[in-house]
Amino acid sequence: MAELTLLDGGMGQELIHRSKSPPSPLWSAHVMLNEPEIVEQVHREYVEAGADVITLNTYSATPERLAEHAEEKLFEPLQKQAISIAKTAVAGTQAKIAGCLSPLVGSYAPEATPEYEDRLATYRRIVAIEQDSVDLFICETMSSIKEATAATTAAKESGKTVWCALTVMEKDGTRLRSGEKLETAAKAVAEAGADAVVLNCSPPEAVTSGLPLLNDCGLPFGAYANGFTKADDLKLGGTVDVLKARTDLGPEAYADFVGQWIADGATIIGGCCEVGPAHIKELKKRFL
Repeated sequence: MAELTLLDGGMGQELIHRSKSPPSPLWSAHVMLNEPEIVEQVHREYVEAGADVITLNTYSATPERLAEHAEEKLFEPLQKQAISIAKTAVAGTQAKIAGCLSPLVGSYAPEATPEYEDRLATYRRIVAIEQDSVDLFICETMSSIKEATAATTAAKESGKTVWCALTVMEKDGTRLRSGEKLETAAKAVAEAGADAVVLNCSPPEAVTSGLPLLNDCGLPFGAYANGFTKADDLKLGGTVDVLKARTDLGPEAYADFVGQWIADGATIIGGCCEVGPAHIKELKKRFL
């Protein structure tokens, strides 16, 4: 069996559940502004659960989101704060830090993203801040080929390892949320320089149906699914309190799905929204 890499689980939902503040469109960045100690604690819990890699808490700290919901001038301070917190959390451990390139405007909305060149320019801004402090980059929750290739291209310019994580339709794991074919997307990000292709922030059932299609992309692949009942209920500018967690996806049930992914060839595993430290601990116990 190939060596497995265990990622952390979801950050944003863990912060929302633990925060004293109500959800905001800035989601995880809002908590980092007001309660940074919670971010560090969640990172630490994932490392203690056995995660080999934790991801910077910068998912919603993009210039576009900050300009819309706060102030763009917070971009660099939030990025640097996330880096500092992650470094503190992994100090004295073997865990690595992944930089985060996320949807610039909002999740699951490929039609609302900026034009390719504008996207590429923003991703380069993010990479410039994060690259000296991370071990690799993960382009997360990419809903379209243009979004995924822009993020991958910018990340690859850093010289770091780049994993591109694609999000697929709720009921059809063979297509991105843009409707584009998963095989076409995997080929495109491979050509853009990705070192691995991953499926993320999609129902585990959709991931299970789509993952075998990555066998032909020529790259290592894997998955980290979410635990929402229906993720695309979240609209642009909305808050995550509209999303509900499944009640049938505890650590053991989630690990059953992951076992199938590993059988299908996945070597990168972990969790996304509503998949917490207990789930990662179960994956560590069962598979590593």
